[in-house]
Amino acid sequence: MIPAQAITIDECRHGEFVISTDRARLDLDVIHEFLTKSYWAKGIPRETVARSIENSLCFGVYDESGSQVGFARVISDFATYGYIADVFVLEPYRGQGLGKALMEFIVQHPALQGLRRWNLTTRDAHNLYDRVGFKPL
Repeated sequence: MIPAQAITIDECRHGEFVISTDRARLDLDVIHEFLTKSYWAKGIPRETVARSIENSLCFGVYDESGSQVGFARVISDFATYGYIADVFVLEPYRGQGLGKALMEFIVQHPALQGLRRWNLTTRDAHNLYDRVGFKPL
């Protein structure tokens, strides 16, 4: 059962940007366009991205106009384990601390407290993940 904290909308600000769990704000076109070109999800069908979003706790990053500029999602049982997936910040918005702010917001989210293990798999951005406590296995 998904806890109420995973259903409620949480938001935080990072300068002029907002990080939010509000599913209504997610822009499937932006998410799919990035993922389908990424090394980890190259060519992924739009319908698969939509299903993955429906079954995850999602975090969007938005600029002051409300346009989506970043994303991440967590797959979890909300008791012991959380897998962080599909983390990205669009190229023009990198270098502003958004990735770090996004990751900090994720690991501090109320629905994800008390997890015994976190996991993410990546071949890039190791410094980012190290700064929020992730270490290579």
